[in-house]
Amino acid sequence: MMESRALGGGRRLALAGAIVLIVGCLMPWYTVGGDGGLPAESYMAFRYPQGVLAFLAGLATLALIALPYAMRPRPVAIDRGLSFGILAALAIGGVLLWVPAVADNLGGLLPNRAFGFWIAAAGAIMLARAAFDISREPPRRL
Repeated sequence: MMESRALGGGRRLALAGAIVLIVGCLMPWYTVGGDGGLPAESYMAFRYPQGVLAFLAGLATLALIALPYAMRPRPVAIDRGLSFGILAALAIGGVLLWVPAVADNLGGLLPNRAFGFWIAAAGAIMLARAAFDISREPPRRL
């Protein structure tokens, strides 16, 4: 019978951050128009490769959290702070690199027009903090 392992605080934060990041990627990252009879045009994360990168980093974080539970009851080598840090860097990079890609079309990234972007940014920051917490944990043992 396999033993159930508790999820550490850093991994719980990574789980929450990945979910927040994915939800943010599913929402509009910016909306233009909609004032004075003009139709609103929404920019989504999936419209540009940078947003897709952030979304995939969130999915990979979920997979990395689930990996030790899918494997035999022993720690896996990839389940370390460095792996979570790389995924957090990819998520932050995807969120931040999205801005210059669409800067010519955007008047400003105020939260009332870009709520999906800010939610995804918050999730990426949560992933970075979780990677720091996980890197400070002692190695997992049986």
